[in-house]
Amino acid sequence: MNARLRVVVADDERPARAFLVSLLRSFDDAVLVGEAASGRDAVLVIERERPDLALLDLQMPELDGIGVVQLLKKRRMPLVAFVTAYDQYAVQAFELNAVDYLLKPVEKRRLRETLDRAHARMEHADALEDQEARVGTAIDAYEAAVRGPYLERIPVRRHDEIVIVPVAQIASIVAEGELLHLVTAKREAFTITYRLKELEARLDPARFLRLGRGTIANMDMIVKVGVLPGGTHVAILGNGQKLQVSRLRSRVLRERFLRL
Repeated sequence: MNARLRVVVADDERPARAFLVSLLRSFDDAVLVGEAASGRDAVLVIERERPDLALLDLQMPELDGIGVVQLLKKRRMPLVAFVTAYDQYAVQAFELNAVDYLLKPVEKRRLRETLDRAHARMEHADALEDQEARVGTAIDAYEAAVRGPYLERIPVRRHDEIVIVPVAQIASIVAEGELLHLVTAKREAFTITYRLKELEARLDPARFLRLGRGTIANMDMIVKVGVLPGGTHVAILGNGQKLQVSRLRSRVLRERFLRL
């Protein structure tokens, strides 16, 4: 008989979470090792318990199921099944990339299928190795399909907690390799692993302006513009930051800021 699957359940709605937990407990080959009522708690529980399978609600406030996966450390990535009310884009993306999902209200038969698939994948190392790539591709496909409203907040790991940073409070974003350094209007500093180009695509272009190859600034935070030799500029922000503006982006800056 297969070893019991160690499972974590995350859902911000208590009745839905309790129902899923009760279904899970009806199976002898699975054991609940943790519950989470928010995305932030889910990251902490998963990294602490290191389950075989995580059942993640796709729609949770502040940090949803996709955000949880994106914040998990690679070595802590379990098998994932997203739980969602009917969402055609999610279903298409997950089916196409062989990522499991459960539709609410979850049926016992369908949960049984998810557990069986998890058992099968646990027995094959190659299936586990491509889990991260499979989930990542599914998330990219889903986000591309539903992309609409710009980001309003960014979840950031800080030691053993997750800080939610409102986008409106971000003064600058500076890239350093694969790291992005965020500085707020109050000079609070945060670092995330994300591509600048991908984050820029999710920010409101009416609010954020690229100043150079690796720098983006909140236009509402720019209080002065200094002129440098060679036709370039330096943007001075309300929090005291001074950001170099490339020659190419200086033209855009002049159009946006230095003309009535």
